[in-house]
Amino acid sequence: MSDENKNGTFSDFEREAMRERAKELKAEAKAAKNRDENLKMLSDAISKMIPSDQANAQKVHEIITRVAPQLMAKTWYSMPAWADAEGKAVVFFQPADKFKARYSTLGFNDNAKLDEGDMWATGYAITKITPAVEKKIEELVKKAA
Repeated sequence: MSDENKNGTFSDFEREAMRERAKELKAEAKAAKNRDENLKMLSDAISKMIPSDQANAQKVHEIITRVAPQLMAKTWYSMPAWADAEGKAVVFFQPADKFKARYSTLGFNDNAKLDEGDMWATGYAITKITPAVEKKIEELVKKAA
């Protein structure tokens, strides 16, 4: 339940997110881990983004494909994501425009191997992918995969 909706029901935004996820689950089941179909779903998701998010998402996709080719492109809650052999999203790209944020987020789920002691980051803000940012993404994805 969102902070905006305190009457115990889901907001329109939350219901839409659930509908999108249900569509993805159906498509994923139909695709049966078919890399080509999943890649098409990811490409379609990127193509619907605003230009700045599109550029960053495409660059993230290129980096992940290069440094962790074992991860499978897919969508996850209508966002670009890359999954392990079991189909579980390891890393995802959350476009800034999706949540009206001032930055996009590169996020990692709990199956990513980023553990560092008792506390570690699982999300990173991205405004622009510079060579230094690209290097950091490469390091994180290699470790996560």
